[in-house]
Amino acid sequence: MSEAETREVLKHASDCVEGECSLDDVSELLYVLKDTEKELEDRLEKIMNMVSHLQHINQKEERKTDEVRAFVSDLLRVFSNGQAISFPSGFSGDIPKGGTMTAYDALPPKKWSPKA
Repeated sequence: MSEAETREVLKHASDCVEGECSLDDVSELLYVLKDTEKELEDRLEKIMNMVSHLQHINQKEERKTDEVRAFVSDLLRVFSNGQAISFPSGFSGDIPKGGTMTAYDALPPKKWSPKA
């Protein structure tokens, strides 16, 4: 569980303890706990599948290092708690001089001609 998820569960539990533990407080705590339980069961199932798959690709006669490396990279992504391992690329961050450019500035449009 991430720190935020743990804090949320502990907050609901401490609110119940500090308050009167009304029916609403207890039912909300139960809802949070059941929701957390479902998320953790889903994560555990994914992890068990990953372990099985990693064992399978590691025991192949012709073990492909690239395949194992790619799988371990995917596995890292699961445990990173939403933190990006690598930065997405595509936009270089360069802004042209003189302001913004349109598609027509970058590539002149082709002359339209009706098809015969």
